[in-house]
Amino acid sequence: MFSLTVRDHFMIAHSFTGEIFGPAQHTHGATYVVDVSFMRAELDESDLVIDIGLASDALKRTLAELNMRNLDDVDEFNGRNTTTEFLAKVVFDRLRSAIHAGELGSTATALAAMRVTLAESHIAWASYEGNV
Repeated sequence: MFSLTVRDHFMIAHSFTGEIFGPAQHTHGATYVVDVSFMRAELDESDLVIDIGLASDALKRTLAELNMRNLDDVDEFNGRNTTTEFLAKVVFDRLRSAIHAGELGSTATALAAMRVTLAESHIAWASYEGNV
């Protein structure tokens, strides 16, 4: 399986519900480094997994919807703990929609899978991986 990975980052504020979160139940901030790996079995006719520019632009657009926001105020996330794991799936779903909408070019239709990894520090990260 071939893969291409692009990286960006975003900053948010949020709080969690539940004793398991301890002091993180209070509003706090996070800066995530985001890596997205696009995977396919065979390279396209240009010997690419995906156009790196289109992939980077799509990730930037996706993260712009979340960047510098208090996620507690986003109706879509009402009643959810916006954990690193949860947010990895949100980014995955939005990028998968962009792929299906043709925003990553025609050869993106041959992508088999994608992995979204959010690093909340140099020692902790979470990923979501699935078929596209």
